[in-house]
Amino acid sequence: MADKHYRSLVKGVSWRITGSIDTMIIAYFITGQLKWALGIMSVEFFTKIGLFYLHERVWEGLAFGRVKEAKKDKPNFDI
Repeated sequence: MADKHYRSLVKGVSWRITGSIDTMIIAYFITGQLKWALGIMSVEFFTKIGLFYLHERVWEGLAFGRVKEAKKDKPNFDI
């Protein structure tokens, strides 16, 4: 089953929220300044959504690691 484009986008946004919080915490520990941490987080939030979306679409087009689904009207004897 293939994913719709909007599913990849929503997955990217939800993952980026999690990842951006992590980035903000790390940036705060490194810089000691909340303003810098928030700035770094806001920039990487948008760039990484785009990169994740492109990454998902490339992988969606690859056959690597995929198995064809058996047709529902025919018995499947695969183990």
